[in-house]
Amino acid sequence: MKSVSRVLACSIVCGAALLFAGASHAQTWPARPVRIIVPFAPGGPTDVMARILAQKLSESFGQQFVVENRAGAGGNIGMNLVAKSAPDGYAVLLASSSYVVNPSLYAKAGYDPHKDFAPVTVAAASPNVLVVHPSVPARNAQELVALVRGNPGKHNYAQPGTGTTPHLSGELFRLTFKLDIVNVPFNGAGPAVASAVGNQTPIAFVALPPAMPHVKSGALRALAVTGARRSATLPDVPTMTESGAPDQEAETMQGVLLPAGTPREIVERLHREIVRAVALPEVKERLAALGFDAVANTPEEFAAYIRSEVDKWARVIREANIKIE
Repeated sequence: MKSVSRVLACSIVCGAALLFAGASHAQTWPARPVRIIVPFAPGGPTDVMARILAQKLSESFGQQFVVENRAGAGGNIGMNLVAKSAPDGYAVLLASSSYVVNPSLYAKAGYDPHKDFAPVTVAAASPNVLVVHPSVPARNAQELVALVRGNPGKHNYAQPGTGTTPHLSGELFRLTFKLDIVNVPFNGAGPAVASAVGNQTPIAFVALPPAMPHVKSGALRALAVTGARRSATLPDVPTMTESGAPDQEAETMQGVLLPAGTPREIVERLHREIVRAVALPEVKERLAALGFDAVANTPEEFAAYIRSEVDKWARVIREANIKIE
């Protein structure tokens, strides 16, 4: 009995010591530079977002937040790097919507979006946009549906790459309205937008930022954005629901996550500072220039968002038979 009591006492003491050590670590975090892992190459919207946050977080915490680009495999390399990092707050992931798409898109994404990370917040998001060349007679999404249905097999749409949320937006649109329309994948948003501007593929689903200057110049007509609300960047462009095509919500999010098991206090401290940062007028202005609106939801709201988005895109990927090995 005495040996059992000693083991029990040791377990209690050791457990308490670990809890104390964890609490102490959380209180002193960050005590050294923090890496923000961007799973894409430099220069894209996620990289720009990371550098905006890194500057503000470095100022607020008095410790350097350093952006590290780990591109490859559609973002899987960088996301797996953070998933396998120590849960101590010194490796932060800034992910885009590939985070919720890749587990269904790739045969082996390598990470579990529900179990391997602690969600912090969606810092910002941008809807996709349905655009057409001015020669297309449709003035809204409902008219485009009628146009395509009246000419089966004669239309196609440009999209920036297989498995991107603009591609999945296009497939969701096609599946919902049972359209005979072919998607034409391009290697990036720039070529897809250029093809629509040049009238080679006069219909396109693309992210809002690369399309925005062409919509404002009149080179493209925006029929609808895929957000639940209108974008502050193009406030005159209706949502899909307003344009007669409900249940088409899709966006490119910029989400901040930590490895699973990171102390709750670190999650909360990082969340508070990101909320404060994206509320700053100069940050909002920079986000708007990128075509993004600040979100800054709670960790619980972000976790619910992940569950919903993973399920939605898994269904679209399955029904459209999209797969990347």
